[in-house]
Amino acid sequence: MPDDKIHIYLMPGMAANPSIFDGIKLPQETFALHKLEWFPPEKGITLSEYANQMCKKITHENPVLLGVSFGGMLVQEMSRYIATSKIIVVSCVKKQTELPKKMLFAKYTKVHKLLPTGLVNNVELLAKYAFGETVTRRLKLYEQYLSIRDKYYIDWAIDNIINWDQEEPPKNLVHIHGELDAVFPITNIKDCITIKKGTHTMIIHRARWFNEHLPAIILEEGSSI
Repeated sequence: MPDDKIHIYLMPGMAANPSIFDGIKLPQETFALHKLEWFPPEKGITLSEYANQMCKKITHENPVLLGVSFGGMLVQEMSRYIATSKIIVVSCVKKQTELPKKMLFAKYTKVHKLLPTGLVNNVELLAKYAFGETVTRRLKLYEQYLSIRDKYYIDWAIDNIINWDQEEPPKNLVHIHGELDAVFPITNIKDCITIKKGTHTMIIHRARWFNEHLPAIILEEGSSI
């Protein structure tokens, strides 16, 4: 029997595991969800090389790639290696000029090399890096989501975010962004679907919005920006 479902691969953000997508439920007769996970980067590997390795985990032709935050950057890099029907990035940027000024400043001063990433087992600190939020009220929740505590991976991820140099996004890209995103402020973002009061963690806290709107976004021809 031919497989006529639309296959969607979900890539979580920095240090996060696929449980951030647990609230995403799409009609199973049309869509099949596949959750990707970060694996430890080899020493010295570039983001592009890492993306090429991640593509080996894609087992369907012309999938939809959906990435959150740093995972959104990764799926854009992956689209250089495999054909995709659509790329959806959430709480992310799609080119270098959308990075906030503090990250561009870090790129030239290397100040991010001084971040105390050795404290990654401190979930509050890790959540500040990954989600841009102070998480005292939700500490147990974020302990569940932020399970990748490897210092080399965190250093590698921060460095690749700050030094990302994409100038033009892929043609078939849709960008969904929250107006209250603290990591990538929307003031720098152009051409996106805006979610009112959406934060950097809206894939978790606003799952209902995604469940209601993702099917149409995926199925609509020419809905890319």
